[in-house]
Amino acid sequence: MIEKNYQPADIESRMSRIWEESGAFMAGRPERKDAAPFTIVIPPPNVTGSLHMGHALNNTLQDILCRFERMRGRDVLWQPGTDHAGIATQMVVERQLMERQEPGRRDLGRAKFLERVWQWKAESGGTIVNQLKRLGASCDWSRERFTMDEGLSRAVVKVFVELHREGLIYKDKRLVNWDPKLLTAISDLEVQQVEVKGSLWYLRYPISGKTFSPEDPSTFVVVATTRPETMLGDTAVAIHPDNERIGRLIGQHVILPLVGRRIPIVGDDYADPEKGSGAVKITPAHDFNDFEVGKRHNLPQINVFDREGCMTLVDNEDYLRGLPEGALMLAEELHNVDRFAARKKIVARLEDFGFLEKIEPNTHMVPHGDRSNVVIEPYLTDQWYVDAKTMAQPAIAAVRSGATSFVPKNWEKTYFEWMENIQPWCISRQLWWGHQIPAWYGPDGKVFVAETEEEAVGNALGYYVEQEVITEEQGRAMAEDPAKREGFITRDEDVLDTWFSSGLWPFSTLGWPDDTAEVKRYYPTSVLVTGWDIIFFWVARMMMMGLHFMKDAPFSTVYIHRLVRDEKGAKMSKSKGNVIDPLGVIDDFGADALRFALARGAAHNHDIKLSPQLVEVNRNFATKLWNACRFAEMNSCDKPDGFEPTAAKETLNRWIAHETSRATREVTEAIEAYRFNDAANAMYRFVLNIYCDWYVELAKPLLMGEEGAAKAETRAMVAWARDEILKLLHPFMPFITEELWAVTAKRDGLLVLAQWPRKASAVTEEQIASMAMAGPGDPLIAPVMAALDAGDFSDPAAEAEIGWVVDLITAIRSLKSEMNIPPATLISLVLSAASAETKDRAGRWSDIVKRLARLSDISFADRPPEGAVQLLVRGEVVALPLKGVIDLSAERTRLDKEIVKADADIKRVDAKLSNEKFVANAPEEIVEEEKEKREAAVARKAKLQEALERLKLAS
Repeated sequence: MIEKNYQPADIESRMSRIWEESGAFMAGRPERKDAAPFTIVIPPPNVTGSLHMGHALNNTLQDILCRFERMRGRDVLWQPGTDHAGIATQMVVERQLMERQEPGRRDLGRAKFLERVWQWKAESGGTIVNQLKRLGASCDWSRERFTMDEGLSRAVVKVFVELHREGLIYKDKRLVNWDPKLLTAISDLEVQQVEVKGSLWYLRYPISGKTFSPEDPSTFVVVATTRPETMLGDTAVAIHPDNERIGRLIGQHVILPLVGRRIPIVGDDYADPEKGSGAVKITPAHDFNDFEVGKRHNLPQINVFDREGCMTLVDNEDYLRGLPEGALMLAEELHNVDRFAARKKIVARLEDFGFLEKIEPNTHMVPHGDRSNVVIEPYLTDQWYVDAKTMAQPAIAAVRSGATSFVPKNWEKTYFEWMENIQPWCISRQLWWGHQIPAWYGPDGKVFVAETEEEAVGNALGYYVEQEVITEEQGRAMAEDPAKREGFITRDEDVLDTWFSSGLWPFSTLGWPDDTAEVKRYYPTSVLVTGWDIIFFWVARMMMMGLHFMKDAPFSTVYIHRLVRDEKGAKMSKSKGNVIDPLGVIDDFGADALRFALARGAAHNHDIKLSPQLVEVNRNFATKLWNACRFAEMNSCDKPDGFEPTAAKETLNRWIAHETSRATREVTEAIEAYRFNDAANAMYRFVLNIYCDWYVELAKPLLMGEEGAAKAETRAMVAWARDEILKLLHPFMPFITEELWAVTAKRDGLLVLAQWPRKASAVTEEQIASMAMAGPGDPLIAPVMAALDAGDFSDPAAEAEIGWVVDLITAIRSLKSEMNIPPATLISLVLSAASAETKDRAGRWSDIVKRLARLSDISFADRPPEGAVQLLVRGEVVALPLKGVIDLSAERTRLDKEIVKADADIKRVDAKLSNEKFVANAPEEIVEEEKEKREAAVARKAKLQEALERLKLAS
């Protein structure tokens, strides 16, 4: 028995338990051993994370696909798991130690600290998994993986060792994003650009060989910088070769202010002749662009900061090399001074000596660590790298050949741009939590990469015996007794970037490097669902690793979804206070309502605008479905065994079979094409407008009438259509549909494992015969032919009749709304020059049309009465005599005024959108909002003009 009120919280907790206990989501079910596999790997959320709206969207879309394919009979594996999230997790545990006033990480030591991290993971690391379950994610939770699991860790080590052996992993000194607070390199994804109101300092660099005078521009070159503290590491000044104004200086030298070092002026395209003075300082060790310029001109790299962002000059060999006598005083004064304090000292000193020309206010983007919130320093260090350029080539070819395709297609351009310009991938991190790099160093710094310490020790001892650094006897002793080799060989302390291990996710989760049955069956996966922002960081890494080690792309399709924004189109952020908490929304409206709202907005070409009110609309939709199912139950609607909807006799019932078949086709094709919004909106329209508002309403006279064949057939058809709705809606709203499936009739099993609606037997013999008799151009031919081609059930005659009823009532209701006629007001309807078919329909449906359209009577006439407003319904004129009902003249005046207002709204928006400055500077969401205002105003004006034309015809 269906409860009177729809209570999402009660249903969701109960259904989650039932699904889990039944093993409904498990891959490899015995009855599907011969079924085609369908595999999705979850983008592993950070183990420290909690569900945000991006997770909610991403996992809802994955779940739609998995539930859809599971109902279509596929052997579905939705592989779940979490990422160890090196920096985030280490920070959480370190903060916990500090809050509890316990010894810090370095006091504990590496081994003890890692014990504490594993302890935290066991106690608190599963939060997001439980939140995903609340969302309804139908992952095979029995196969949950963690990037630091023993098996996945073994895969990481094997990949590192093999790539190193092939020369694709190497150590190099390059610039990295360095976090001076966390003391580690970080990836670009962990850097956020923050707009800062700063300054632009214009500095005078004396030209070598000339006597410097601040009053004589011919004695110096002006450079502008936002970071004067890095000037101590300058090794050149660059000018564009085509700079007509100062290009003659290329090949000369300048004297670095305060330092006295002689540095060259080089010609390089990087210097923009139109920007600033046309000359730029080059600091290869502290700027990514300068680093590339330095490589092109073989410039020295002078790092003037230490790991914590303090000046390090006194013992800095690179800085001291070539330093003039007497210049050491500045190095001593700035030694160990924080970079920003050093900036003030340096600027003051530059001003004292006349090297500071001017300071201008300058708003610019400054990179910050997304977790530490400190300014990121481009920093020159020794790190481990992957030769990404070499590994990218097969990954580029796989997309170009169509082996892997992006949906929407335009994201392939982004992928190619990134991959074709790919830089070496820095994979080492100066952390303790993560996969420790399998590299050991000998006493002379020689590196030994191996899968195990024993193997590395063996290789090292063999090498040093051969080099006669140690004797064979010492080598044997050290091999047999670990105590004797302590300190002789030490392991690299760094760990690997988390993107390294997550790049193996599609096959490491299946048991690789072991030759498992799961790898053979579920790799490659079917589709990857992810956001555009990690195409480079994750998608590209998986493509490179999968093709290299599995010799096959990890997925055939990459579906890229858009962002979830607030209702005004602004990006959600804590600072703006516009973040919508998905768990709070689920508490208020239920998971189904949130999922359906996200799916309905998930279009290919624009971001999703979300608000709690929008979720509430979809909760109301769920309530409407609930009440419709309850109405069916109260009217004893049940589907008898063997019931065949296409054999129905009643026109109304054949119409709903026709509409259900059409909805099945629309939803199926839309999901197959990853048009989630089209699929969800098709269901919204079908359930609300077709089934609830029209079919159930039109069926009420039959359901409440006398017992007989028509009533029995209608009861069965109401139940059949309801069941098809529950199946079609299940991927989007799994909880409510599973509950209604269980309580509406006796079932063989769970809806999650039920069969997806199949296309019904096509067209009746009578329709085929009537089509054969039809003449060329007959409108009945096209829909019947389409139905025959698609294999759908189609009944054009039933659609024509019930469609006429629906369109007639809808048109009358719309007219009343346009003319400000109260809905309850009874008016007359005249069918003008009606065909015999229309007269028959009017006779059959007269009572229902009068009741639902609030008509006093329906009559027929050769022409519309004078003063009647005319409507065109399915090619025939219907007239509504409104004289005496409304003041036609006053209504025309009102409509004229409304049209003028709509015109004014359109012009106001056009003025904004034609203003190039507004479009360039306004936030994207504001521009989109203005475009939407214009579309709404244009649509409103069109409806008003249509209404006005009707009134003019009535005059």
